[in-house]
Parts: sequence; C-alpha cells; structure tokens
Amino acid sequence: MASDRILDILCPMHLTVDATGQIRHVGPTLAKLRIGDPLVGKRLLDVFDLHRPQGVGMMSDLLAIAGRKLQLRFREPPHTSLKAVLVADETGGAILNLSFGISVVDSVRDYHLTNADFAPTDLTVEMLYLVEAKSAAMQASRLLNERLQGARMAAEEQAFTDTLTGLKNRRAMDHVLSRLLATDQAVSVMHLDLDYFKQVNDQHGHAAGDHVLKQVAQRMLEVTRENDTVVRFGGDEFLLIFPQLTDAEKLSQLAQRLIERIERPVAFADNICRVSGSVGIAMHDGLTPKSAEQIITDADDALYRSKRKGRACYSFHGQTGHDKRTA
Repeated sequence: MASDRILDILCPMHLTVDATGQIRHVGPTLAKLRIGDPLVGKRLLDVFDLHRPQGVGMMSDLLAIAGRKLQLRFREPPHTSLKAVLVADETGGAILNLSFGISVVDSVRDYHLTNADFAPTDLTVEMLYLVEAKSAAMQASRLLNERLQGARMAAEEQAFTDTLTGLKNRRAMDHVLSRLLATDQAVSVMHLDLDYFKQVNDQHGHAAGDHVLKQVAQRMLEVTRENDTVVRFGGDEFLLIFPQLTDAEKLSQLAQRLIERIERPVAFADNICRVSGSVGIAMHDGLTPKSAEQIITDADDALYRSKRKGRACYSFHGQTGHDKRTA
C-alpha cells in the first residue's frame, strides 16, 4: 500500500485506521480541521458520526461495506459534514479518504484553507476560483445596480424638484394629485400667490426676489405636515396639497398661519423685503369623481376671490372669503 507520505500529497484529507478502528495517521488538511485536538490514537467512530449508511457501529461493519460512499460528520463542534470512501489495506485496517462535498466553500472559510490544502489535481481548487470569481462579479454587479438605482432616484427627484426653492414642481404635483384621486382619497388644495412680490424685484433686484422665494418656501414647509406636498406652481405662485384633510376649521387655521409666516419681513443684504400671501382653498371629499384640473381651477377661483377682497386673506371655493385678521 502507499506510504503515508505519498497519501499526504495525493489525499491530504485521508486518514488510516487499524483493524480495531483506531486512527493511526491523519492527512495534513484533515489534521488542520482539528488543530489542538489530535485525531491520532482515537477510535474512528468516536470521532465521526456515520449518517449513511445507517446501522454501522463497529469497524468490522465498515470493512464489510468498503468501497461504498459514506456520509459522516464530526461529533464535536464544529460539526462539519463530510463525504468519504473506505478502502481496506493488507494489514486488516483501512484507508478513509474524505472530502467536503457541497460544503467546501463554507469549510474553506471556516478553517482558513488555501489551495495548498488540496491535492494538486483536485478540481476543488478550480471550483473555488470560479466561486470567488462569480462572487466578485456578483458584488460588482450589485454595486453597479446600487449606483444605477441611486442615479435613477436622484434623476427622478431632480425631475420633480424646483431648482430654486427645493420644493416640488408642477410635474410632481400632477403625479401626487393623480395618485390621490385614483385611490379616491379626500384631499384639499391651497393655491397661494405672493402679494407685492413684483415690488421686491423692482426695488431690490431679482436676487432679492429669489431670496424671498426661498424663505417663503422654507416657511411653508415648517407649517405643513410631512405627508403634505408643497409645490412651486410658477413664479411667485405655490400649490399646497393636503391628503386626508377636508376640515374647514383646520384648513382655516393652517391658511392663517401661512399668511402670518409669509408676512414676516425678509432681510436681504441691507434691505428688508416684505410680501404677503393670498390663499384660495378647494376641498374634495373623494366620494364624487373630480379631475386634478378641476380641483386646481376651484382653488384658483378661490384665490382670485381673496385677491379681490384686498389680499392677505384666504377664501374657500364656493364660500365667502375670510380676511385673515377677522377669521
């Protein structure tokens, strides 16, 4: 029979046992799986739990099934599962050659194995290279997909965002309103127009006007809820969308706070800029079909009622306008 030295090279996961089942020699890779717990001198069936075939409890039983595939695992943790084949030798003992089978990837990681731990002709090494290459390719693919997803989300966000104020734009407004109406949700819309904004541009320049718009946008965000949508409708006009809010009293209070916030002076350079806000409110109960265009038109009609009443006030569509100072 082959010497232990030769078997260590050709079958580094082998072990040899005598006729009583006592382990005489262990290949270098198999020994690496039990560093600090030498296997030599122990009985084979005390080290391994034989799963297949069942009913094998003695060395004589193992020798009787020499050449058959065996499935076993270590009795002590870690309970690594192994495949094996046993061949009897001329001494009455046997050589048992083991392999990791499908658990090889986990075993290489758990036991810190390298290609030097496998026989030079073992295809496991090539398979591990393929697994590593596939893992690297999948990781690169995941990173690329994440970057593409991030870029897509950023592009979509940019497409829905007003570049000056950071608010949503009309494209986003169409999307939000269409979604709410498609699900028959109650919704209210405020159309807000800045009063005296032209005077700010004329007296202090467009840079001052842009600064005022940014400040007004921030103040509207501070007043509204997280699930509300604030839209720069165009120029100095804004649209505010309130899902699940059709309570006239709450909307009145909200409009009042908006007008009060907007009226606060805005400092720009050495100048103080002052604007106010006129508001038109349209409510939709979600029970009767109504288009987004019609709701916006209703809010627009209410806005012009506020403008005619003297500005800096709010009005509901179909109702009498409310001056902010007496509401």
